[in-house]
Amino acid sequence: MLKGILSNTLLLERFFKFCVVGGSGVVVDFGVTYIAKEWFRLNKYIANSIGFICAATSNYLLNRMWTFGSHDPHIMAQYLRFLGFSLVGLALNNLVIYLLHGRRNWAFYWVKLLATAVVTLWNFSMNYLFTFQM
Repeated sequence: MLKGILSNTLLLERFFKFCVVGGSGVVVDFGVTYIAKEWFRLNKYIANSIGFICAATSNYLLNRMWTFGSHDPHIMAQYLRFLGFSLVGLALNNLVIYLLHGRRNWAFYWVKLLATAVVTLWNFSMNYLFTFQM
C-alpha cells in the first residue's frame, strides 16, 4: 500500500512539474504566436503552429532534465517521440481553435488557452507512458 501511495505521489509531483514546464511553454507559445500573427501577419494557423513547435522544443528539454530526470542516451529518438506526441497535440490544438474560433467565432486567445489545457492532458499521458517510460 505504501508503494502505491509513493507511486501516486511521484506521479502527481511529475504532473505538477510537467504543468510548470508547460506554463513556461505557454509563455513561449503565446509569445511566438503573437509575434508571428500580429507583427509578421502570418496566417493564424501557421503562427499557432510555429509557437507550438517552439514551445514543444523548450518543453522537451525542461521535461527531460527536471520533470523526468531522464538520462536516456538516445536523445534524438526521445526528442522525436516527444515531438511526435506534440504534433498530435498540435493537431488537437488546431482542431479546437478551428471548431471554437473558426466556426463559433469565440475569441482567438481564449480558445487557444482552452486548447492548451486539453493538449496538456494528452501530452503528459503520452510522454509519461512512452517518451520517458515511467
